[in-house]
Amino acid sequence: MPVPSRLSRPSAVRLSVTALALATALTTAAQPAGAHDRHGPDRSCPRLTVSAGWYGNNRARIQQLIDRYGTCAPQRHHDRNKPVAVFDWDNTVIKNDIGDATMYWLLRNSRIREPEHGDWRTTSRYLTTAAARALRAACPSGTGRDRTLPTATDTACADEILSVYGEAATTSGDAAFAGYDRRTMEPSYAWLAQLTHGWTAAQVRSFAAAARTENLTAPLGATQKVGSTTDATGYVRYYDQQRDLIHTLRRAGFDVWIVSASPQPVVDVWAQGVDIAPGNVIGIRSTTERGRYTSHLSGCGTARTGDDTQITYIDGKRCWINKEIYDIRGTAASRVQPPNQRPVFAAGDSDTDVSMLRDATGLRLALNRNKTELMCRSYDDADGKWLVNPMFIGPKDRKQGAYPCATEGYIASNGTAGPVRRSDGSVIPDQHDTVYVR
Repeated sequence: MPVPSRLSRPSAVRLSVTALALATALTTAAQPAGAHDRHGPDRSCPRLTVSAGWYGNNRARIQQLIDRYGTCAPQRHHDRNKPVAVFDWDNTVIKNDIGDATMYWLLRNSRIREPEHGDWRTTSRYLTTAAARALRAACPSGTGRDRTLPTATDTACADEILSVYGEAATTSGDAAFAGYDRRTMEPSYAWLAQLTHGWTAAQVRSFAAAARTENLTAPLGATQKVGSTTDATGYVRYYDQQRDLIHTLRRAGFDVWIVSASPQPVVDVWAQGVDIAPGNVIGIRSTTERGRYTSHLSGCGTARTGDDTQITYIDGKRCWINKEIYDIRGTAASRVQPPNQRPVFAAGDSDTDVSMLRDATGLRLALNRNKTELMCRSYDDADGKWLVNPMFIGPKDRKQGAYPCATEGYIASNGTAGPVRRSDGSVIPDQHDTVYVR
């Protein structure tokens, strides 16, 4: 069966170890500056120190933003309001996906509990009848005190869960999810959080910590066996450039947040690797009952708790940023706020980050993974505040042909494709990929 992964859905693109190593070497070679470039002590704000991997003048422009908005700058000493910077997590701060890493670990270690009453539809309101039937047929009743599914040894059950999660389809090819808003919900992302039902936050954090250790110690390019799949991604790496950027922003007085479409306790564990405490992390938040997670999700804006209609995905990221960072409640949290209630800086790598990046008032960093809507807006650069940078490890090849911005680059709430439009309603013309490792 094909290797499922939410990193590159609908089609997975994986680099071999040799190709990955070559691409990484080319990334470094593309920027001839030394690995570290330290400035004199006369500067008022802390300096970025890692220069390798940054494209063109991106690093210099980010430094200018730090110098302008940081509370370290002389003109900001009277201002007690910290400027806000927000980062997506997967493939923005790290290479690869901690949601995938966690799901693979759960399956290999039989840590997914059977659904309530054996009904898989209780795990997601968007699960199709075909998917619920396929899962019920493939997965037996749970065993032991925790009623966990034996996915470590039962490859049929592991394969079905993995297919639904990674491909949004059953192993027979039937659609796994339906009936959701494409601008606020990605049900397969939410499903990972929902499959932690019955565990405590501490237990889920321990699962994530175990997966983190495995993936950080695995060799670059490593794969692993999950179910009958033998080439699931088996490694994760922090980007040195983003660690340096986050560290520098914090030293400069920025309030730095992680906003991710992975489960909250999972991101909490990983974010500590860049010294971001759980209080500054926003992930998919599940409800609890008697101290244990349920299969329902917390609400934001127009989405009420338990409706399970919104996560930190596209417009949902805007809502959760408004709610958690700026304390904006109710329906107002779903709307674009005035500039003084929006982040100064945002970084992301995918269409899921588009609304979050558009709201940033200073600079917006897009890591180039050839994602259509994000790259249409980044390359159009209507207000001159977009930066495009190749991924720091294993950068993508140049996209062949133009991004179809003017015709089908935007996916509406109902799933239909249409043109990508600027804030004034005008259509963005097709864009060509120009930022890549040559």
